[in-house]
Amino acid sequence: MKPSAWARRLPWSIVVIAILLIVLGWLGIARCEELAQRHSRALQRQMLFSAVAVAAMLATSVPSYRILCRLSYAIFLLSLVLLVVVYFFPAINNAHRWIRFGPISLQPSELAKVAFVLALARYLMYRDNYRRLRGLIVPLAMTMMPVLLILREPDLGTAAVFLPVLFIMLFTAGAKRFDLAMVAVAGLLLLPLLWTQMSHEQRSRVTALVEQPAPEVRPSDDAYHLHQAKRIRSLGGVWGSYLTGQLIDDPAAYHLPEARSDFIFCVLGERFGLPGLGVVLGLFGLLAWRGVAVATATREPFGRLVAAGVVALVAVQVLINTAMTVGLLPITGLSLPLVSYGGSGLLAHGVALGLLLNVGLRPGYEVSNEPFRWVVDSE
Repeated sequence: MKPSAWARRLPWSIVVIAILLIVLGWLGIARCEELAQRHSRALQRQMLFSAVAVAAMLATSVPSYRILCRLSYAIFLLSLVLLVVVYFFPAINNAHRWIRFGPISLQPSELAKVAFVLALARYLMYRDNYRRLRGLIVPLAMTMMPVLLILREPDLGTAAVFLPVLFIMLFTAGAKRFDLAMVAVAGLLLLPLLWTQMSHEQRSRVTALVEQPAPEVRPSDDAYHLHQAKRIRSLGGVWGSYLTGQLIDDPAAYHLPEARSDFIFCVLGERFGLPGLGVVLGLFGLLAWRGVAVATATREPFGRLVAAGVVALVAVQVLINTAMTVGLLPITGLSLPLVSYGGSGLLAHGVALGLLLNVGLRPGYEVSNEPFRWVVDSE
């Protein structure tokens, strides 16, 4: 595709929304440093990560996604290998989540989410056996491979993303609702087994959600994160401290571990109030709407499934992250896409949105008159 055609046909609205969310993340990280009353290089590093992520997003949109279709299984296999390699590196905060190359750290679980979307889209693109209950075995197996490896790190939040993405992609591909409901029921019945495999820390986060103390009581156990998250959000009031000023002078009241990553949503709420949170959620809503429009306009099976998978990937993480910060879900350590601090997460979501742009650039691929009918691929 010529550069002029690329620039003319690129869904620039998706690029603009992504950049606005990244900038909001900068404002949240700057506020975290201000509340902590210390200066670090986190904001500068995040700006560098952002430049790399935006470049990766635009670069991923250039080659035809049909090339990535052929490489999808290899990419997925590589992601599984990296999820095993993490165990050969020293644990950080009692978790094996990162691969270190000198000053550079890579979190394979972030990249595994994108690889999973590609591989599942490749598997589902021309098959029809997933329309029967027994045909869901292979997609479930593909899902459980990264989920089990990520749970062992441990990383409950990232592992929790895969199953909802699987269900949305199966629904998009045409799986029967009854079969999906049966799988969901089976998953609920297996929750006691999952509970036995969870670490003590993960269990305590679930119990902390059920046993939330009164607002005036300051817990010292695993409920502390949730208590502080809600407290910091409330300190901003309706309009936020940017307009009304800081309410109290006690620095301890604003202390929140992992504020710039897991709880950036609360920090933005403290700074910009409910209008600011409305802007964040509104931008994510616009991003999902544009992604659904891309998927709907694409008749080629693989591209349509990839677009649906990317939208599901972002939307599920937004729902989990925002729900856990207000006490509707357990604290899982899942970041807010494009907004939270972290190079691996930014890069992975940049690539994911690049795939969405790629599909949006090429909605004219039509292998058949019906998007999910079995055909012989001529390529």
